[in-house]
Amino acid sequence: MSSNKKDYVKFFRQSSPYIHAHHGKTFVITLGGEALASPNLNNIINDISLLNSLGVRLVLVHGARPQIEERLSARGLESRFHNEKRVTDRQCLECVMDAVGNLRARIESKLSLGLVNSPMHGASIRVISGNFVTAKPLGVIDGQDFLHTGAIRRIDKEAIQQQLDSGYIVLLSCLGHSPTGELFNMEVEEVATHTAVCLEAEKLILYSKLESVRDHQGHSISRLSPQEASKAIKSLQGDSRRLLSSAITACHGGVDRAQLISYEQDGSLLLELFTRDGSGTMVSRDRYEEIRAASIEDVGGILELIRPLEQEGILRRRSRKELEREIRLFRVISLDGMIIGCAAIHLFSGEHAAELACLVVHPDYREKNRGDLLLSAIEEQASQQGMDTLFVLTTQTSHWFVERGFAESSQKSLPKEKRSQYNSERQSKILVKKL
Repeated sequence: MSSNKKDYVKFFRQSSPYIHAHHGKTFVITLGGEALASPNLNNIINDISLLNSLGVRLVLVHGARPQIEERLSARGLESRFHNEKRVTDRQCLECVMDAVGNLRARIESKLSLGLVNSPMHGASIRVISGNFVTAKPLGVIDGQDFLHTGAIRRIDKEAIQQQLDSGYIVLLSCLGHSPTGELFNMEVEEVATHTAVCLEAEKLILYSKLESVRDHQGHSISRLSPQEASKAIKSLQGDSRRLLSSAITACHGGVDRAQLISYEQDGSLLLELFTRDGSGTMVSRDRYEEIRAASIEDVGGILELIRPLEQEGILRRRSRKELEREIRLFRVISLDGMIIGCAAIHLFSGEHAAELACLVVHPDYREKNRGDLLLSAIEEQASQQGMDTLFVLTTQTSHWFVERGFAESSQKSLPKEKRSQYNSERQSKILVKKL
């Protein structure tokens, strides 16, 4: 089998848990005007179509900022902003209505494609839009009358749910209606965030120009808690700041995960939703990756993790029954439900010594010092149990432990019970560390 085919099979198999997890869930996807003007739009629409085919309930919320600017410029009008919010007068509102109507028709037509040999052949997607969003005037702030700029008053949750239940993709825009028949222009991120919170959506997905949020050194940040995101937002400006603020608001409102992905990267939506590493930045209320005590449900994951090392002779073989008996001794690193690291501790309380055993990190996840994190967790546990020393038996990784404060020793340094169990055939090196 060729390398490309193997990669495809691997991706498809790894995506299957996500296919099951996402089926029947509600996602709100934000498409700003910049995304709708991107050369990658057709691929984005194809990926949205695929989500629909997999049974994901979708609400699309689209903006029109650059398209509004184009229409204002064509009329010789200038944009007016106050505190980064557009002031929408009557002439500007006409440009907003023109841009939004044009984009809505364009999105609906693209979601209706069904050409043979195209990714959307046979999709039969149904799209519906309507007066699902009730708006109110933003009013006068700091002496500035925002005129036809509005804010969310109400999301018609029941009507949207009915359409989702019927298999429709619901299409919303940055325009809202008032009970008096007026139209108001709103920020697309505000509409999307309120909709996700109101629907109790599992995900809010925000398309942006950048692939991910970056730290002060320019390194990509793949995951943030709402608290961490609140700190990171201080160094951001413009589009990135606005989108990350929406992600934080959504999570505080009860949305499990808000994800920022690039509209320029082909397949960013699929990579973010169907791979563990994702493609952008996720703000998550839950603990997406954590070190925790192992449970009986983790036995299969641990076996899968350690089996290759057992076959290479790096670890001694452990049966499922043995693992089940000793599962309470293990700590694991769980990444979105997958066990990517483990370590075990055996206590010899009579001699105030503990053994570190079966320290393994999945080959694909050995960055970010995950081995050190597991070691620290075991050391802390040993100290809390009153142990004075921590020892490890290893055949091929002695240098890694020496670099972390372990010193090579002899069998005499082992607890008596462990000394009697020592396998002379393996000739494991004994390394000890004072706690």
